[in-house]
Amino acid sequence: MTDEELIVEFALTRIDHPGRDLDEIAAILVERLGPDRVLEFAARNLATRGELRGAMIPSAIEHVM
Repeated sequence: MTDEELIVEFALTRIDHPGRDLDEIAAILVERLGPDRVLEFAARNLATRGELRGAMIPSAIEHVM
């Protein structure tokens, strides 16, 4: 998934869930996209930060944020 696609998905998820915090929106999006994307986002977070700062799902959410 490209960064542009991720931004569009995030925006659409935010429209579907008005009033939620951005962290909650990111968590909903990660859950919606499934385990393959969770792994992809956690790997990207690892590549960006040079470390995993938690479990895979929180790392994926951190990348989306």
